[in-house]
Amino acid sequence: MNADLTPRPDPAMTHPHPTPQHPPHVDVPREEPHYSLFEDLQGILIASVQAALGIHLLRTAGLMTGGTAGLALVIAYATGWNFSLTFFAINIPFFAIAWWARGPVFFVKSIATVTLVSLMAEAIKPLLQIASILPAAAAILFGVSAGVGLLGLFRHSGSLGGVSIIALILQDRFNFRAGYTQLIHDSALFVIAFLILPADRVLWSLLGALILNLVIAFNHRRDWYVVT
Repeated sequence: MNADLTPRPDPAMTHPHPTPQHPPHVDVPREEPHYSLFEDLQGILIASVQAALGIHLLRTAGLMTGGTAGLALVIAYATGWNFSLTFFAINIPFFAIAWWARGPVFFVKSIATVTLVSLMAEAIKPLLQIASILPAAAAILFGVSAGVGLLGLFRHSGSLGGVSIIALILQDRFNFRAGYTQLIHDSALFVIAFLILPADRVLWSLLGALILNLVIAFNHRRDWYVVT
């Protein structure tokens, strides 16, 4: 009998091992980290101290600034009213707007910040008595101190109320940049200040406002931060 010389296929070739199937990779979104209650409290407290210190320096030199704090200073200079009470009173109607437009958390943080700054600006007067200070020095130190304070408030979703609340609402609802709203208000306020304060004091105040905004512009980058 003749042997069957027909080549037979290799079983390993006819039944190769199946390629393991891996499940498709799915990116699971990670929950964005948030500050704890204690972290928010200490951050807002420290930022409020910085802001109050800056305002105290302005007040000592007879200078002013933009925003609601600047409006309160101008009113205080013109009428002799207490700055802290004026600052808090101006912000009262804006607290309701903050609740309506941005929710209870923003409302609570805004009212806490305004209250802290009002109290600290008053409490710091007997603790840090400055007989005299050059307007240039007051403007520069204010810009740095208050700028750092505002950075801290922004990081913890706080604000000094007033115009900044309106600016955020207009930006959220109408895509009108918050910086433009602030600029319009501050420009009008400085024009009014020229009618009340000596021109040199207003010009030094402009320097302080410029430094403050530069501190914020150079350091407030949301893409640099992880925690909110």
